[in-house]
Amino acid sequence: MLTDNKNSGLTVKSIPAFNDNYIWLIQNNTTSCAIVDPGEAAPVLTRLEQDNLQLELIIITHHHPDHVGGVAELLRHCPKAKVIGPSNDPVLMLTQSVQGGDRIDIFGETFLVMDVPGHTHGHIAYVGDGKLFCGDVLFSAGCGRVFEGTYEEMFQSLQKLASLPQETEVYCAHEYTSSNVSFALAVEPDNQLLHEYRDEVNRLRAQEKPTLPTTIRQEKWINPFLRCQEPSVMKAVSARTDELNELSVFAALREWKNEF
Repeated sequence: MLTDNKNSGLTVKSIPAFNDNYIWLIQNNTTSCAIVDPGEAAPVLTRLEQDNLQLELIIITHHHPDHVGGVAELLRHCPKAKVIGPSNDPVLMLTQSVQGGDRIDIFGETFLVMDVPGHTHGHIAYVGDGKLFCGDVLFSAGCGRVFEGTYEEMFQSLQKLASLPQETEVYCAHEYTSSNVSFALAVEPDNQLLHEYRDEVNRLRAQEKPTLPTTIRQEKWINPFLRCQEPSVMKAVSARTDELNELSVFAALREWKNEF
């Protein structure tokens, strides 16, 4: 079910950080590279040295320390690198502030900036070349906590992402898939595609391989937060909410997951 990116213009590799973060390294066919959400610098610097790469661009989705904590150190080693990030989130050291509707160039590929508030007020995502870098908004089989925004903002942000082309590769910032699948199965125990996905996730994690990228298509099959209109999901939260519209179902799901 998981995708490869052999036919696309850019290649993306994961750099594990902390316990479960992924810093995404973007390359074309040169020695230049870009980095997405470097929460710490050390693993990035190690990879740059190992692969003889030049860091040209640092891309930020939101201000949380596990996404920006390595920027200052990276700039000390790579002072010519540009830093692109959200204009409505308190991110320091930006050389270019962007917001929804803006476009950026990553090694000849155009990426659209999307406003996706909820996790933080100014959270943004980047989509282009068949790829989505969504920070902590969408996870495989899950979504981010609502820290600064509202449930309605987060719901609408997820709806935006769900409207992207089905084959879009989704590069989330955390390896949360196993625990998210456990929750998703509590919501939809009869979802056969979800059972198959759990087996695939378990196989990958047993080999210490990432479960990412996922795709928009796959998430629509197995992610309860993108399935709030499904009767099975509505039934699962019916005792947790007085209403059964999509927003109330989403809010009930998110509160359930908070305590799961």
